[in-house]
Amino acid sequence: MPRYRTRSWRAFEPGAAAGARPAPTANLRILGLDPGSQRTGFGLIDCRGTDYVHVAHGCITAPGATLAGRLRAIFEAVQALIAEHRPDEIAIERVFVSRNVDSALKLGQARGAALSAVPPEISVFEYAPRAIKLAVVGFGAAEKAQVAHMVKALLRLDGRIAADASDALAIAICHAHARGLHRLAYAAAGGGAAPLAGDAHG
Repeated sequence: MPRYRTRSWRAFEPGAAAGARPAPTANLRILGLDPGSQRTGFGLIDCRGTDYVHVAHGCITAPGATLAGRLRAIFEAVQALIAEHRPDEIAIERVFVSRNVDSALKLGQARGAALSAVPPEISVFEYAPRAIKLAVVGFGAAEKAQVAHMVKALLRLDGRIAADASDALAIAICHAHARGLHRLAYAAAGGGAAPLAGDAHG
């Protein structure tokens, strides 16, 4: 069974997923990652029931003239983040393939470097860009400024947040929302408090 599995938000089926499952607890820490070959945003939130609490956010800058050097920097930084903050689950944006094939390939390599740093006991979940915007703003074609505004409102943050970090927090919030939908759907189906079905890998 493949480690990562992706579905669009429109195909979201809370009770139908098989394989990996999110941890069956309402209190956990989520690390959101927004990879890039130059800058990788990260955002950490704690889920406490239906409340989301900001833990940390920032950007991993990948210095170096070569792509290989930048990928190593991403790998090592994500490794350090996981060791420091100990997230229970990780959410990451799915690659969006644009007309610029070279940029898409570099983005894919950056994602690979970040995901390679994740230990096998931590589940990773992927979400399409449109699904993330829909979960946070309620509109799948929202602008970055709208996403940033809602992230700050939901997490009760002040001041400016770098776009990459804001996107990473949005990814974490999207996953937190998805877990909530799993729980509601399972309860509505008479499943009680049994483990939830995952939206991607395990």
